[in-house]
Amino acid sequence: MHHLFTRQTLKNFLIVSAGNFLYTFGVVFFILPGNLLTGGTTGLALFLNHALGIPITVFVYIFNIAMFLAGSKVLGKEFALTTALSTFEYPTFLALLQLISAAAGPLTQDLLLSTIFGGICIGGGLGIVIQTGASTGGMDIPALLLNRWFGLSVSAIINISDMVIILLQFFYADVDRILYGLLLVMVYTLVLNKVLAGGKEQVALHIVSPKYEEINQAILSDLDRGATLYKIRGGLSGEELWAVQTIVSPRQLFRLQNIVKKIDPSAFITVSEMREVSGRGFSLKKVYRQTPPGKSTAARQEQAQPGRTEP
Repeated sequence: MHHLFTRQTLKNFLIVSAGNFLYTFGVVFFILPGNLLTGGTTGLALFLNHALGIPITVFVYIFNIAMFLAGSKVLGKEFALTTALSTFEYPTFLALLQLISAAAGPLTQDLLLSTIFGGICIGGGLGIVIQTGASTGGMDIPALLLNRWFGLSVSAIINISDMVIILLQFFYADVDRILYGLLLVMVYTLVLNKVLAGGKEQVALHIVSPKYEEINQAILSDLDRGATLYKIRGGLSGEELWAVQTIVSPRQLFRLQNIVKKIDPSAFITVSEMREVSGRGFSLKKVYRQTPPGKSTAARQEQAQPGRTEP
């Protein structure tokens, strides 16, 4: 057990390190050369660098350490363990990559490319770190402290603080960079949400058709997915019908829709996005039921998921 815990801890540390490196890479090679506006600790460091001449790396080190000590004292040891790596890695990577950037020069001088790829790196790096259950430190910590003391929303505090930090940078930025800064925030927010939901997004289909048996068999045999059948009653006609419900990957959506249309062109189909699906066949390995010889291929492929049910 101790060996497994050590391997998992090492794996998490490597993932957090990769996330922090990607985040810092975006800051050093895209955000700083383009003089783009951003929020968080980096945005605050940029403002103080312009206003008071404080080196960005020095401020980030001091601020991150101060926030880490304050957070560890209030939020406990578990918080300290998950945050320590990010707290010290980011400024270290920042100093190292700034040396490389000074020698190699910027990757691009196009502000739009810098905004897009900077946002991709920042959003991707943050998403990787958060997926491990770790905190990125910095401006996350004041939000967590205010949440603990006053019950305020963490996301709301972070959004407000980012807005204030960007407003502070308005004093030395032109309109174009302000707009690029807003675009940067939108890009890394979009990428962050995609990374956090990556690999978990699925699509649920609710299909109403008199040919429900054929549709069910096609789902089982052609898509190798499970399905649930249940009775429904029409609200206007009062007629009793059977409905098929299944969950598939986004790639399988159009294929399934085409299969259903071939079986029953008039089938009623609703589609819903699922942010996360867990259980047999998704987060757990599929288990196929053993069926006697003579059964159809579809029946032999049926998963250990709910079959026909009635309300």
